[in-house]
Amino acid sequence: MSALSSPHLSSSVSIALPALLMLAFAGGLAFQAGLFRPATTDIPVPATIRIEPHSFTYRPAGEFYKNGFAVDAPKVEIKRTRTLDIMKYQVTTAEYDACVAEGACPAREQQTPSSLDLPATGISHDDATAYALWLSRRTNAVWTLPSDEDLAFAAGSKFPDDALGVDPDSKNPALRWLADYQREASRKASRDPTPQSLGRFGEGEYGLADFAGNVWEWTTTCNRKVTLAEGGVTASASESCGIYIASGKHRSPLSSFIRDPKSGGCSVGTPPDNVGFRLVRDNTWYSRLVFTFRHAAS
Repeated sequence: MSALSSPHLSSSVSIALPALLMLAFAGGLAFQAGLFRPATTDIPVPATIRIEPHSFTYRPAGEFYKNGFAVDAPKVEIKRTRTLDIMKYQVTTAEYDACVAEGACPAREQQTPSSLDLPATGISHDDATAYALWLSRRTNAVWTLPSDEDLAFAAGSKFPDDALGVDPDSKNPALRWLADYQREASRKASRDPTPQSLGRFGEGEYGLADFAGNVWEWTTTCNRKVTLAEGGVTASASESCGIYIASGKHRSPLSSFIRDPKSGGCSVGTPPDNVGFRLVRDNTWYSRLVFTFRHAAS
């Protein structure tokens, strides 16, 4: 029997050929859509760090209730098995202003100088999303805002724990009121809320710089209201994706259009001093293809 008539070879060819054809088809579409255009070199690519896989304890963001009372979100143990590439520093005023100059981003609301050494603040969630889209197109990479969990993974011990520390089975509302009062009293505004130069607030154990300084950071995490049953199991949950979590010294849910959190808006509790952002880079092999198809018409 010839090698070409081998049943094993025929089976392999029948499996591999459709996959190769699909890959060629996807590559053709990507080429037509401009996916493989050479990256531009006239803007600096932001410095990133790679967070290696590790396990960490995380208290999910949101408003949690049990038996009609506000309670702390149950802590969960998370094991990340993939690396995360994230900007070492927050996006700077000069980097953001380059997007403004090209008409792809709205102007900043806070009048800090345009510099590669100052974090961009006075930025809404919508503004930050526009910048991520612009940077992705200008560098031929895929950049997105991180989730709250991404920041917890990267920030390590600098990530806040917003727990009230009240027994979830207690039915005494005064205990929760007192705990909430003490927590908010400890969240006093910084003595100097003016955005500081990069590196001013140091680095965490994984190399993430300036997290939990006086600039909070937008995330893709929507604010949630969760009702817990016995054992900390979720009985029901509702999500509001017009309000996103900004993470820093503490978490703050803010409307997507808010640029100055001190003006009020939908901030709950003590508002952030400032709000800015940093991005993560998606290095999965299919990320550019998905990005191009998703934004082909925009």
